[in-house]
Amino acid sequence: MVDVGILLIRVMIGIIFVFYGTQKLFGWFGGHGIKGTAGWFESIGIKPGTLIATFSGIFELVAGVLFILGLFLPLGAALITIIMIGSIATVHGKNGFSNTTGGFEYNIVLIVMAIGLALIGPGGYSL
Repeated sequence: MVDVGILLIRVMIGIIFVFYGTQKLFGWFGGHGIKGTAGWFESIGIKPGTLIATFSGIFELVAGVLFILGLFLPLGAALITIIMIGSIATVHGKNGFSNTTGGFEYNIVLIVMAIGLALIGPGGYSL
């Protein structure tokens, strides 16, 4: 049952990051694609917007796929951690901890889950 539990957590985290990555890269699921994401990044002072939007989207998509497959989990966790620390530093950190005020609570949960799974391992149902 432990392997099933790890699989469920891994796949859900993976889906979340595939979702975010494809929003940034392709404009899927209500996203704004590279151009829209780059514009938003530049509007909040993150430059060069296009380069950062591209790398953010690629990191999220790759991390999500790695988590879903249970492959190279430490790399996926590192990518998630980098993206979430960037998100905290540029957007959510100034809003405090609580998610209800736009804070970094959700980002911290994703970081801890990613690192925790990397330390535990991908479980039996993985590549």
